[in-house]
Amino acid sequence: MTRRTRRNHTPAFKAQVALAALKSDKTLAELAQQYDLHPNQITDWKRQLTERAVQVFGDTGSPTNSDPDLTKLHAKIGQLTLENDFLEHALTQAGLLSARR
Repeated sequence: MTRRTRRNHTPAFKAQVALAALKSDKTLAELAQQYDLHPNQITDWKRQLTERAVQVFGDTGSPTNSDPDLTKLHAKIGQLTLENDFLEHALTQAGLLSARR
């Protein structure tokens, strides 16, 4: 029994296969034979294409790329740094934290 090595398909190839499956001019078995793929793989790519088709035309309800607010993150980092420094100084003064780390 010969084992087939794992193949990585390009997004363009996946789109081509999924669009061919959506056209429905050939059966799933014919497409699988034509593209040398398992029918389940074609079905998965077809399902992914139909689920994500809304994103292509700009679904305004859910932002796809929302960058975090850097000013809030920098402020939080500064606050945590101050708290750590304060606690380190207080614990060192109380003798609960050794001078060497």
